Amino acid sequence: MDIAIGLPNTLHVKGPDVVEWARRAEERGFSSLATIDRIVYPSYDSLTALAVAAGATSRIRLFTDVLVTPVYRPVLLAKVTASLDALSGGRLVLGLGVGSRPDDFAAMDRPVNRRGRLMDEALDLLHRAWAGESVTGNDQPVGPEPAAGNRIPVLIGGTSDAAVRRTARYGEGWTAGGSTPEAVAPMVAKVRQAWHEAGREGEPRIAALVYFGLGDPSVSMDSLRRYYSFLPDGGEGVAQAALRSPEAIRERVRAYADVGVSELVFDPTIPSVDQVDRLADVVL
Repeated sequence: MDIAIGLPNTLHVKGPDVVEWARRAEERGFSSLATIDRIVYPSYDSLTALAVAAGATSRIRLFTDVLVTPVYRPVLLAKVTASLDALSGGRLVLGLGVGSRPDDFAAMDRPVNRRGRLMDEALDLLHRAWAGESVTGNDQPVGPEPAAGNRIPVLIGGTSDAAVRRTARYGEGWTAGGSTPEAVAPMVAKVRQAWHEAGREGEPRIAALVYFGLGDPSVSMDSLRRYYSFLPDGGEGVAQAALRSPEAIRERVRAYADVGVSELVFDPTIPSVDQVDRLADVVL
């Protein structure tokens, strides 16, 4: 199982620290740098953060885990993602989900009640645009050719039947948000069944995300409470569930490997670059 680390794009960090985080993560051997996506929050934009990280590194994958796809205009998203993939030498992996925060949709003037349909329309347009088809009514493609020629790897987020359907049709696999191995296991089985019923070759790639913080637990918990303050419990459940000891981290790695996860993303909750080394010392 690959071990990835999140960029601290939702934490209170200075821009140069994000660059140093990316460099350190590559040096220590993490498989990917991941971002979490929000609009109405003082976070660094996902694709901008990954573009900066791409310029500071040369090998590590760049992973949106996940991008709230329906809030973005799909033609521009096709151009930006193709550009980032080509400029990074084919290192981009797109985790794409429908999202659920009404304020994000309102801020982007997109109808939250149509997010499922917008997601399907975006997936169709993205794949056609990456393949060089016209998606604007004229003869010109909207972006450069992705590094692989005609597509960018996509992992679909979400636990609905529609998410499973999208994975089998458009994705290279599926990605789980912050959850438990026990909750992920039934979804892995559904995704694999739909994958094979659709006649897809091989096996789907499965990713999962967990939060970690090795250091001051109060800093770790406060960052999660702040980010998830919109939840009914004010984010307390998410804050309590984060991994904060080497033993808990190692146990979770084993548990996710047992249910078939291909890549486990450790998303940070403490905005200090030393978290990269502290996590690497535990899991790599």
